[in-house]
Amino acid sequence: MNVLLMAYGTPYRREEIEPYYTDIRRGRPPSRELLAELEERYHQIGRSPLSEITFAQAIRLEAALNAAMPLFPEPLRASPGPRVRGPARVYVGTKHWHPFIAEAVRAMAEDGVKRAVGVVAAPHFSSRSIAEYRQKVEEALAGLGWPFEFRLVEAYPDHPGYVEALANRVLEQLWRLREPGAALFLFTAHSIPEKSAQDGVYQAQVRATAEQVARRLGLLHWDVAWQSAGRTPEPWIGPDVNERLERAASQGFSEVVVTAVGFPSDHLEVFYDLDYEAQNTAARLGLRLLRTRSLNADPDYIGVLRDLVLREWALFPALERSP
Repeated sequence: MNVLLMAYGTPYRREEIEPYYTDIRRGRPPSRELLAELEERYHQIGRSPLSEITFAQAIRLEAALNAAMPLFPEPLRASPGPRVRGPARVYVGTKHWHPFIAEAVRAMAEDGVKRAVGVVAAPHFSSRSIAEYRQKVEEALAGLGWPFEFRLVEAYPDHPGYVEALANRVLEQLWRLREPGAALFLFTAHSIPEKSAQDGVYQAQVRATAEQVARRLGLLHWDVAWQSAGRTPEPWIGPDVNERLERAASQGFSEVVVTAVGFPSDHLEVFYDLDYEAQNTAARLGLRLLRTRSLNADPDYIGVLRDLVLREWALFPALERSP
């Protein structure tokens, strides 16, 4: 069993920020002002742990899949590397930095992979997100002559394990509230351009996740807000989380719990947009803002990824399930 685990990617050093930003902008170098702004954001948070978290997810997912392999018995094969690998192998490919998705696909082809399941560490589908990951994989496969079959987990907004993991983290913050019944619970995800959200699928999936968590915990006051909108002239979906905090204050709320349901892993958009910018907005408004901890590489989230991969792998023709 072969898996391609994909994430957004992040630069490791300051000198990598400009080429990383250029890749995000589809090859258009950022202006000096935009580059300085992004560098300042990284300076404020220290550094993004996204790459380390993604590789930790891959290692733990591989172990979890190997533990589950009696479900799909397959012959062992020799594989180079310091670890002894079982029949499951997880590769990492990121969208905007090394190891790029194309680099991971090439490594898989060189290893003789014949079929693989892809999963993105992002639960909600949009043409701006998951569809772009699929496109990058298919472009890489086409450039290599389609060396292996590929299936992609497209979304999991209502996966029971995912909802339970989020609910447990909200519950941790609920106990810290002075008046839980009078607090506002905000669920956030990455904003996307309005033109990419016209079908409403992305917004509906994010709201479905929020609604299930709210229902599970019996939350009285909850809403969805958006964050991390791009610096482009086109309009992006809202309300922005800072705008929603403004309205929360005007509605008489004094405490807000924010949960980044669209961001399983800690990274720039979580640390800067929520822990820095939104916290500053809340302080200015006299709001007490609590953020739930991220899923990262915790066992409950790894269990969700394992289940998603096994379900997708089972859709390959039964007689062809082999490494």
